[in-house]
Amino acid sequence: MPEERLRRNWEETLMRLNTILASTSLAVAISLAPALHAEELDVTAVAGHPPVFLWVNTLSESYIPAVDAALEGTDFSVNWTEAYGGTLAKVGGEREAMEDGLAQVGIVSSLFEPSLLSLQNVTYVTPFGSPDVDLVLSTVDGMHDEIPAMRKLWEDLDLEYLGGGFGLEDYLLMTTFPVTSLDDLQGRKINAPGPAVNWLKDTGAVGVSGNLTTYYNDIQSGVAEGVIVFPTAAAAAKLHEVAPYVTRVHFGAQFAGGIVAQKSWFDEQDPVVQAALRNSADVFAADYRLGLETRVAGAFKAMEEGGAEISELSEGQRVAWADALPNIAKDWAKDLDSKGLPGTEVLTTYIDHLKAAGVSLPRDWSVE
Repeated sequence: MPEERLRRNWEETLMRLNTILASTSLAVAISLAPALHAEELDVTAVAGHPPVFLWVNTLSESYIPAVDAALEGTDFSVNWTEAYGGTLAKVGGEREAMEDGLAQVGIVSSLFEPSLLSLQNVTYVTPFGSPDVDLVLSTVDGMHDEIPAMRKLWEDLDLEYLGGGFGLEDYLLMTTFPVTSLDDLQGRKINAPGPAVNWLKDTGAVGVSGNLTTYYNDIQSGVAEGVIVFPTAAAAAKLHEVAPYVTRVHFGAQFAGGIVAQKSWFDEQDPVVQAALRNSADVFAADYRLGLETRVAGAFKAMEEGGAEISELSEGQRVAWADALPNIAKDWAKDLDSKGLPGTEVLTTYIDHLKAAGVSLPRDWSVE
C-alpha cells in the first residue's frame, strides 16, 4: 500500500540520518579533542628596549605569531605576556629577569655582557669588517653550532640560545667638521659606545665613552666633536643637527645578541614546543634583516633632507685607519685563551668566514 511504503521509507530515512549525525558528532568530537585538552603555557617575553626598536618590534610582530602558528593543531598553545621598555627589565637587565624566572623567552644583548658572553662580541673587536648585516649576523649565528663553547656561555647563564641573531647596521662617523683623512681626527674628541672606543686607539682622536642618550647633548655642549654610531639611531636622535658631517667609514655591521629561553624552563618543555620556539627564530631573523634594510635607507634619506653632508672615506684611508690601531682582536683573543676560552678559534673562524664570502678586509686581524 502507498501509505505503508511511505512509512517504511520515512523510517529508513530517519535511521540513515541518525547514523550520519552520530558519525558526524563522533568526527567533530575527535577533531576537537586536542583543542579541548590543549595545554596552555604561560610565557612572558622580555626586552628592555621599547617596541620602537626594530628587534623588539620584530619579536612581538614576527616571532611570537610564528610560534603560535607552529603550535596550531598541536596539544599546546601559548598565553603570552609581553614585557618591553623597562616594564620588567631595564636595558641590559633581561638576563637577570630570565635568571630569576620572571620571563621565559626574550632578547638578550651579548653587547651588554662583554665578560659573560665574551665570545659573542667578536665583531666589536674586528672593525672594518663586512657592512653586510645578513652576512655578519648569519655568520655569528652559525658559529654557535660550529664552536660549542659559544653556546655553552649562554647555557652557563641558564639560557638556551634559540637563534635569530640580531644586530646593528654598518657603523659610521658623524662630526662637527669634515673628515677626509685620519689627520682630520687629531686631537678631536669623539663619542663612542663601550667597545667601539677601541676603534679610536692610536688614531690621534680622543675616545669619549657615551651612549645614545648622551650623544646629542655632548656634541652640542662641546664635550665631544663627533660620534661613532649606526645610521638608524643617528637619524632617530637627529644627530645630524649637531654633527652634520656624515662619513661612511664602514666600520662594519655588528652582532649584538639573539632570542633566548630560560634553559631550565626550556628543557622541561615538550619537543613540539621546543621546536616551535627554536624554528620561529628563523622567521624573526629574516623579518628583522628585511626591516633593517628599509630603515637604513630611510635613515640616510632623513639625514640628507635634514642638511647632513654624507661622504665616503676612501679605501686608502680605511686601510690607514685600520693599520693605525693596535691589534685589538688578537689582544682580545689571547686574553680569552688565557681564561680557557677559544678566543683565537672564534676570531680565526669569523675572519675565515668573511674571507670565504669574498669580503675585502683592510686588515686581517687573525694573522698578526
